[in-house]
Amino acid sequence: MPKKELGQHWLQDRPILSEIADSADINPGDTVLEIGPGLGTLTSELLSRAKKVVAVEFDESLARKLPGQFPGKNLHVENQDILQFDLSELPEKYVVVANVPYYITSKIVQKLMTAENRPRIAVLLVQKEVAERIAANPGSMSILAISAQVYSEASLGVEVERGLFTPPPKVDSRVVILKMRKEPLIDKTYERQFFRLVKAGFSSKRKKLRSSLAGGLAISKQRVEEILGQAGISPDSRAEDLSVDDWKRIVSQTTELD
Repeated sequence: MPKKELGQHWLQDRPILSEIADSADINPGDTVLEIGPGLGTLTSELLSRAKKVVAVEFDESLARKLPGQFPGKNLHVENQDILQFDLSELPEKYVVVANVPYYITSKIVQKLMTAENRPRIAVLLVQKEVAERIAANPGSMSILAISAQVYSEASLGVEVERGLFTPPPKVDSRVVILKMRKEPLIDKTYERQFFRLVKAGFSSKRKKLRSSLAGGLAISKQRVEEILGQAGISPDSRAEDLSVDDWKRIVSQTTELD
């Protein structure tokens, strides 16, 4: 019986499970990290493609039953919270595939993107609206989109209607595919400053940058206008309009704010 408090919704549609696994471009020598394997329906598809599957399952009873479903297969089950799991235990260029509980999507994306040992690719089945937010373009950006796109190229995969899950969630789902960049778009030395600025920009989402950055950074609107002018960005823009490159140009003009 799915546990509502853990956001458990089972997907058993074979063609869609196969399409999700195919989205990860799994090679026969790959190790796959599966987050929240549940009943093992997606696990089955992953085991047929990969060298090894490491399945991290928070629900103790599910974690206990899972190995018995795949005798002789190279499946390693960890009964723990994915947010506590040590990604450094996995080989380099591992692959992540997951049907992610909606309530921890952002935290999982953040963990994968900022880990020392990042995956080669992460294929996440999430709430449709969240998938589209992660893969958004300037005009519809968010802190989540920027956080993902600094470290990966984000694209959208298959849509999954709510009625295909047991029990059906209240919203449809969609796959988001995150292919890791060889190097993040921002240098580690100014990563903290970059995200501080982005958070300030989104602190009052409906306000123009002139106001949101002034409030978020505790500086004058006049100083913000100078910074934005030097970066070639209109102070009448809103945070959602800016690309990662736009934010990088703003950061380059704000070294004294660190």
